[in-house]
Amino acid sequence: MSTNERVVQATPEQVWEVLSDGWLYPLWVVGASRMRDVDDTWPEVGAKLHHSVGAWPALLDDDTEVEECRPLRMLRLRARAWPTGAAEVVVRLEPVGAETRIVMEENAISGPAALLPKPLQDPMLKWRNVEALRRLAYLCERREQ
Repeated sequence: MSTNERVVQATPEQVWEVLSDGWLYPLWVVGASRMRDVDDTWPEVGAKLHHSVGAWPALLDDDTEVEECRPLRMLRLRARAWPTGAAEVVVRLEPVGAETRIVMEENAISGPAALLPKPLQDPMLKWRNVEALRRLAYLCERREQ
């Protein structure tokens, strides 16, 4: 499992506001290109984001589903992105004074990516999630307090 963290200058409420707006997903998730639809119940358990991955014109339609949700604290997702497969992604929020530590864990669970040995998987996931957390920080830190 690849684990990354970043402390952002935003409250857990501000971070949760971004996470709970499914339409913002492609702005911070590396590889997600566009949103096609967001279930009205997002981010409740079972709700899905219907997104595309890749770059035009080679876009593939896929989805991400909520497996567990603890508002202001944790979001567990099953992210699908064929042809690479699916991953379990956990985003945890920890208050640190007026700031928030965001911890992101990702593990490939199916498809070709899951067949790669962990020593090959982890560096790729780490790089991707460092950038995802950077993008998420940009969105959260510009929220009004």
